[in-house]
Amino acid sequence: MNEHGASHPIIPAESANAGDYGRTDFGGHGNVSKNDARVVAYAECDAGNASISVVMATAGMPPNINATLLSIQNDLYDLAADLMQPTGSEEPAQARIVPGHTERLERAIEHFAQDVEDLSGMVLPGGTLLAALLYQARASVRRAERAVWTAVEEFPDSVNSECARYLNRLSTLLFVLARGANTEHGDVMWVPRPRSGRRPSRWSRRPARPEPAGMGSRPDQDSARQSCIWPRARPRGHTGTFPQATNPGPTGRKPT
Repeated sequence: MNEHGASHPIIPAESANAGDYGRTDFGGHGNVSKNDARVVAYAECDAGNASISVVMATAGMPPNINATLLSIQNDLYDLAADLMQPTGSEEPAQARIVPGHTERLERAIEHFAQDVEDLSGMVLPGGTLLAALLYQARASVRRAERAVWTAVEEFPDSVNSECARYLNRLSTLLFVLARGANTEHGDVMWVPRPRSGRRPSRWSRRPARPEPAGMGSRPDQDSARQSCIWPRARPRGHTGTFPQATNPGPTGRKPT
């Protein structure tokens, strides 16, 4: 029921059915295929934004991180609007991603990186629930970045490349936040399997990789956890901004 008392669907039928033949009206680019690189980039950014919304719905989210992610969600809508309008066709109210957006992310990275230690190896996605969701959001954003770069390569005169740079920084910020969410229990480290006859890589100087059950002697569960988790001391200056899971599970427990 609208303000005049008449009822109508939220999405008119003619609009809902317009894309049934594989084409869509894409802003200033006109009617294009749904497989158009610009449309794909738009859709991937939408997926990344949705992934961030799942992170924000996690119980106990610190207010400062929630506020940062909410600002990013608004930026991603600006980015989507940017993709829909060719560069050079500026209107007074046209949303554009500019270097200032990217620089704001760089400042956020520097701020939140104070709560994590330098990397000591390759980190597996996982740990606490919050960290796992942040890693998942990061993967979505990286996919969106690649899609935007594809659109930039195909339409260099009409797609703003600053959108891709923004997404690149955003994936870095999400990685930093994910590591911060694992501060209490430590990163989950990659333990590469040695190959016979080859020199171990510089990342392989870690405890022996535990064999899964059924492949030789079964390792003690506590020993397996110790070899999968690289223990770290609480970093200096940590402000306790990241919530810790009450039951982090096998990959989130401190080594005993």
